[in-house]
Amino acid sequence: MDFPLNDCFKLLFIAPDKFPPYRVDVRVLFGREIVSRGHTIDWLLQSEVPCDRGYETKWSGCRVFVGRRDSGTSIIRRVKNHLYSVRHDIKMFSILLKNPKYDFILVRDKFVSGLIAFFASRVFKKRFIFWLSFPIPEDYLFQVAEGTIKYPFVNLIRGYILSTLLYKILLPFSDHNFVQTEKMRDNIALKGIPREKMTAVPMAVSLKDIPFFGYNEGWRSDGKEKSVVYLGTLMRLRKIDFILRTFEKVLIKDRKVRLYLIGGSEDASDEEFLRQEAKRLRIDHAVTITGFLRQKEAWEYVKDADVCVSPIYPSPILNCGSPTKLIEYMAMGKAVVANDHPEQRLVISESKAGICVPYEEDSFAEGILYLLKNPDVAKQMGMRGREYIEKKRNYEQTAELVEKKLLQLLASTPC
Repeated sequence: MDFPLNDCFKLLFIAPDKFPPYRVDVRVLFGREIVSRGHTIDWLLQSEVPCDRGYETKWSGCRVFVGRRDSGTSIIRRVKNHLYSVRHDIKMFSILLKNPKYDFILVRDKFVSGLIAFFASRVFKKRFIFWLSFPIPEDYLFQVAEGTIKYPFVNLIRGYILSTLLYKILLPFSDHNFVQTEKMRDNIALKGIPREKMTAVPMAVSLKDIPFFGYNEGWRSDGKEKSVVYLGTLMRLRKIDFILRTFEKVLIKDRKVRLYLIGGSEDASDEEFLRQEAKRLRIDHAVTITGFLRQKEAWEYVKDADVCVSPIYPSPILNCGSPTKLIEYMAMGKAVVANDHPEQRLVISESKAGICVPYEEDSFAEGILYLLKNPDVAKQMGMRGREYIEKKRNYEQTAELVEKKLLQLLASTPC
């Protein structure tokens, strides 16, 4: 059905992101790009910092209902904050009662609140949209099976309950669903959710925010160490020690290289594990682990990188993701070595901006060494990567995709 592209919609957005939101697929995609197209978004978010009571404020031209949050990270505090969040989201009933002109209720990655929003959508006759950015129930169950999560029994029960909510209620009875990748769409379709009821929205970047650095040729003229950079979480679950064992093989053939692991983990023992592993491998003299950095500080390390790496541990959970770091590397003009992960394979194949190898230490090391020895190739790959992002993976195009789907639903789906 055709629909007028100049129509505007009004959206009530409920997400686990704290206020102010920092994830780019929330902050930029909706808070900047969708709003800039004339659409109206009201947000239900919990405060990032501790506050005793909820309040209403403005952000990015939008109205935001900010919920209460307690201080501390103990399990009791976390349970209390979760309950505060759910209670805050129940406020959607009073918001909808006072403001009946919403076209959509959109819930991202919140299952209990999603159930509440589903009932609210039926009471107030609004279109209900669910956005799943990660297979959260499966992740809980996978971590229990791997033995990498605290309180396994609690999280086993949580995984099964969330799975039931997601696949028996939220996805089947929504008006539409947004998912992260085509692989995730395929996986969910196997559970009986029609493919046409889902739209894949992979990660992108904002070219207004992310700098283009290009290839760093300084080491060739002044003898500086070459630089291999990983940007991302250092959670033990992601098996980042794979990079250390890979880098050990790189150093055997090229001693004038340094590895930078840019990021951290909520569990300090994860970083300490990597430091001890680097010592065990006797490569700690050539490895820098920065811990958490502000985005622009992290990008300074990428600026000087000769090669960037994006290894993703092959698992049924991570295989349906859309890695942000790969897209950021490419936007900044850096050649990438990535493993044969569905989304990474697609992007590298289409862009020719890097080398895609099996998830094997020798293969990864060979890819890194090839780019270190062939800087002209790396430079060309970096340029192709930026061009690809400009054409296919920036948030202006992503916003157009999401806007078009919502306007189609507005025109064709009765409340």
